[in-house]
Amino acid sequence: MRRFRFVPPRWPILSVLIAALVNAGAAEEVAPPIAPNDPVRAIRVALFDDAGAAGKGIPRVTEQLSKFSDIHVTKVRGSEIADGVLKDFDVVIFTGGSGHREADSLSEKGRAQVRDFVRGGGGYVGICAGAYLACSGFQWGIGVLNARTVSDKWQRGNGTVKIEVNALGHEIVGLTAAQHDIRYDNGPIIKPDSRDDIGAYEILASFRTEVAEHGAPAGVMVDSPAIVRGVCGKGRVIVSSPHPEQTPGMENFIESAVRWVAGKGSGN
Repeated sequence: MRRFRFVPPRWPILSVLIAALVNAGAAEEVAPPIAPNDPVRAIRVALFDDAGAAGKGIPRVTEQLSKFSDIHVTKVRGSEIADGVLKDFDVVIFTGGSGHREADSLSEKGRAQVRDFVRGGGGYVGICAGAYLACSGFQWGIGVLNARTVSDKWQRGNGTVKIEVNALGHEIVGLTAAQHDIRYDNGPIIKPDSRDDIGAYEILASFRTEVAEHGAPAGVMVDSPAIVRGVCGKGRVIVSSPHPEQTPGMENFIESAVRWVAGKGSGN
């Protein structure tokens, strides 16, 4: 008599194996977490470092932004910008020195690259010389801020002046809505330009005292814009005539400005 051994059906085991393989495949498709300081996740900042940029601006900005793991700073030269490097960045910063020399370092091609970068949605932060460079009122300017200077006598001198930050300035760049002492060194005294292809700027802080040396006109600096924001195409712009990055107690300005122009800061 032949004996039969009962063999349980294999389909449940096979189903379990298939399910395990499917789940393993699904697990492999989940991207691993990105480290907080990974540049893929960070705000990618191009910091202009070439002829025209001078003084303490670059080291101070580098130091202040290095404290934030989600902001990744790379120094770039004018020739690199002219060659299209800004396609790899979210924000470009131009610090103090000479706006005209910064423009020369960029060349006409580089200035066009910056303009197109901002119009396409990139962020621009300019301090002192970088504020001059942003203005539409100069033939050598980039033209991302609808502004011009009130006088061609740019050499007003340097020293400590008072500015008053308004409620919008507090919201956007994090400075207390009050009067503050701030370092000034020949920054632009601006007024609106008449470009109809660039939006009007908004004042974040105004000068309350002035420096007027070397034959510069007196009286025009008081109550004029010290820090403003603007929009150019799809991009955002913040410029400061004085130097918050070199003023004790204002170290958070540059971080707040970078976040706002990158579309990740406070306020609309």
